[in-house]
Amino acid sequence: MKFKILTTVALLFTLGVAVPVRAENPDHVRQLLETNLCSGCDLSGADLKGAHLIGADLRGANLAGADLSNANLEGADLTGANLQDAVMISSFLNSADLKSANLTGVDLTEANLIHADLQGADLTDADLSGVTLLETDLQPELINQ
Repeated sequence: MKFKILTTVALLFTLGVAVPVRAENPDHVRQLLETNLCSGCDLSGADLKGAHLIGADLRGANLAGADLSNANLEGADLTGANLQDAVMISSFLNSADLKSANLTGVDLTEANLIHADLQGADLTDADLSGVTLLETDLQPELINQ
């Protein structure tokens, strides 16, 4: 009996470790990639590495923990978006609208933010190493590096 219980626990533990937890809504990811329109979408934890999201409407979207490394978000509207702990290494955010966005803990290493609007954005604990900020409207609520 003990062997059966231990086997069941071991199997359940193995399945729990082997299956990655994904929080994003797959329909929302598909909608974004097909239409570039995903205002208010749940894209938390989404793998959007290298995505071409030029001019995307992501107002109020939840992108917490998403991987947007090397993504092209030129001219994207991320007003009020939640990007907490997102990975945006080498992302291209020229002319992006990030007003009032939650950028807490975001990794923007080597990102390009030329002409981006960060008014009211929360940059607490954000990694801005090597970021290009030429003519960027940088009036965030809080910068804590």
